[in-house]
Amino acid sequence: MPSDTPSRLRLAWRLSAPFWRTRAARPAWALLIAVLGLSLGSVWLNVRFNAWNNDFYTALQARDGDAFAHQLLRFSLLAVSFIAVTVYQRYLNQRLQIRWRAWMSHQLLSRWLDKGIQYRLQLLADTTGIDNPDQRIADDLRLFVDTTLSLGVGLLNAIVTLASFAGILWVLSGDATLPGGIVVPGFMLWAALIYSAAGAWVTHRLGRSLTPLNAEQQRREADFRFGLVRAREHAEAIALGRDEAAERRRLDTAFERVQDNWMRLIGRIKRLTWFSSGYGQLAIIFPFLAAAPRYFSGGIALGGLMQTAQAFDQVQGACSWFVSAYTELAEWFATIDRLAGFEQALATAREDMAHSTIVQHADADMLHIDHLSTRRPDGVPLSDLAAMSIAPGERVLVSGPSGAGKSTLLRALAGLWPHGDGIIHMPAAGPLMFLPQQPYLPVGALHDWLRMDDDTVDEAAMREALLAVNLGALGAALNEARDWDKALSPGEQQRLAFTRVLLRRPRWLFLDEATSALDEATETRLYHLLDTRLPDTAVISVGHRSSLRRFHPRQIVLGQAALIPPADAYPAVPTTSS
Repeated sequence: MPSDTPSRLRLAWRLSAPFWRTRAARPAWALLIAVLGLSLGSVWLNVRFNAWNNDFYTALQARDGDAFAHQLLRFSLLAVSFIAVTVYQRYLNQRLQIRWRAWMSHQLLSRWLDKGIQYRLQLLADTTGIDNPDQRIADDLRLFVDTTLSLGVGLLNAIVTLASFAGILWVLSGDATLPGGIVVPGFMLWAALIYSAAGAWVTHRLGRSLTPLNAEQQRREADFRFGLVRAREHAEAIALGRDEAAERRRLDTAFERVQDNWMRLIGRIKRLTWFSSGYGQLAIIFPFLAAAPRYFSGGIALGGLMQTAQAFDQVQGACSWFVSAYTELAEWFATIDRLAGFEQALATAREDMAHSTIVQHADADMLHIDHLSTRRPDGVPLSDLAAMSIAPGERVLVSGPSGAGKSTLLRALAGLWPHGDGIIHMPAAGPLMFLPQQPYLPVGALHDWLRMDDDTVDEAAMREALLAVNLGALGAALNEARDWDKALSPGEQQRLAFTRVLLRRPRWLFLDEATSALDEATETRLYHLLDTRLPDTAVISVGHRSSLRRFHPRQIVLGQAALIPPADAYPAVPTTSS
């Protein structure tokens, strides 16, 4: 075992224990007890099979037909029982797996998708070394639950098997006299223990590098899969830019990294397999060689020889659990490292948010900033705002040159950006809503996305809002599950985001280049809707276009706050769908 095995076992306990302490785990406890009971039942059946071996082969040696038929009947009953135990043990084990995995998945997803933690985790990627959170939640969690149960039940089975068959083998072995007249009681039991200990030592020497190689393999596989997903999501841009060859080279490089580590991994596995296969084959004949002197001297009959060999096999198999499970243990340790690292990264991200030098309070009736400065992660200064306030219902435009930190300012207001200093007093009343330049449209029914978990929003209101932003045709597709991110153009997606604004009616609205994909006429229409339907909503817009100035009486140019005279009256905007 690796030298840090105890710490990994503590990590495994830390990952596992929370589930088993909850009320939701009560059915899982029943399933676990049933699985363990069936495992013990299989050991008991193996003990019965061991006794049957003696009786069956003794009947064969004595050419006793009635006894032979009776033993066949016994075997049939034992075999049917063993099959039933095996089937239900696996079935109940799998039910337990999905229950445990479902709880852990829910917990990790809740912590990951909580108040910007997933975004903060991206910012901390270089510090935490955490990559591919999707793989850790989907694959690593599944492997952890599956392997933990498999190894746990297997270890218990090995311990009970050893306890059950050690006494049997001790009795069957008799005494063996070694050269020099040394009498060894229970010779076969000692032989099994020594054989297993030697196998475990050699296995560890050959396979101790498997854990880091498995961890690296999981990481490289995830990187390759992530590259494939990105190529799929950006298929149009790749095709339009004729970047297929460059993308193929990137993916080929990622796969070569997978292949290189895989070759190192299978090289280690090959060495381990050479030994474990030879070890297993020798274990078949070893008990017969050890017991042959007693059999040929007449000390035991054929049935006793077969029972001794089978008992030796059970004891040796139980003691060799480490040998047979070594590869699985290496994968398990790698999975524990990745999951524990992910949990630690989540905790670090939460702590980073709690101790951010940009302090945010939701205690004001307006938006008030006490000197806010933002920086890039590498420390390069971005924006620097003196004390300023924005009142409810104000329209404010944040402008400035590209790269000056306009979007970063909104991230700081949203509580997502940790790099900087200052105090922000956010409004305590009314919902706040942030619209990014590229809205997020999940795959599914459109009405679920528009509703935003508010059951009071009905489909009639959705259709009216869609009509107002010139997307009336989508009213007939509210219940259709599609990949709307691919089905709609960037401009349509931005108009759809404004539909949510009209439905939710926030008191504070923050727009980050939210009309950048629209023509000026459509942009004018959307801002006119905000002016007429949400007159009490404060609108803070980030944008480059000079056309935005007429919709915002006040303008903030990074580093200074200046009042801009109100623009001329808004031009008339049609109210019917075009």
